[in-house]
Amino acid sequence: MEKVNVIKVGGAVVEDASSLQTFLTQFASVEGLKVLVHGGGRSATAMAARLGIETKMLDGRRITDAPMLEVVTMVYGGLVNKNIVARMQAIGLDAIGLTGADLDSIRSDKRPSVPIDYGFAGDVRTVNGHALHTLLAAGFVPVMAPLTHDGQGQLLNTNADTIAAEVAKGLVPYYDVTLTFCFEKKGVLANPQDENSVIPRIDRASYDALVADGTLTGGMLPKIHNAFAALDAGVTRVVITSAANLNGGSEIFKNEE
Repeated sequence: MEKVNVIKVGGAVVEDASSLQTFLTQFASVEGLKVLVHGGGRSATAMAARLGIETKMLDGRRITDAPMLEVVTMVYGGLVNKNIVARMQAIGLDAIGLTGADLDSIRSDKRPSVPIDYGFAGDVRTVNGHALHTLLAAGFVPVMAPLTHDGQGQLLNTNADTIAAEVAKGLVPYYDVTLTFCFEKKGVLANPQDENSVIPRIDRASYDALVADGTLTGGMLPKIHNAFAALDAGVTRVVITSAANLNGGSEIFKNEE
């Protein structure tokens, strides 16, 4: 079966011109078919401040009220996405920028307002793997912004890690899928103060132990949860690594090996 790489890059990387260029050089060197999913939260926060719109966060998640939805739509689907697409074209990648509304590629349900109202936040319901497969088969590189829709005309702000995992799962019927989460660190670190303390292999048993002893906390937990969910759905391989080194990092496994 033909291989495809679904690669998610965080906002801290795409929002810095030098880091983005380094990452895109790495991305271009990945052989075969590929999909890029990007964040952009810092840019959205900065734009909101320029427009006099307050940014509200809870447990690291953005509260997306109506004014903030306008901001993230402009920034994620416009400024950040098109900047990446333009840079990819400049290095010979025929990229096409998408939100979940384009080609009906990702539908979501608005997150329930109880117990916490996150506003226009979306939880992914379906991925149109056939549409993405059609683009990939035609030689395009989809670049997915962290926006989805509900099928009734409403855009929704959606976590980029979740989008990457769901896109990877949606492509399983068509490809042998590798999912890569890349950010500023070299991988999952045993010691956050030591950049070289990368844990090369994590399975469910070792993950539970790392959570229990406090090694893994915060934003890394949902990232690894998404990794296990993708593996359970048939994704072949999941890696968490640096945006500057797509060949390194930490590999996540379903079971002990």
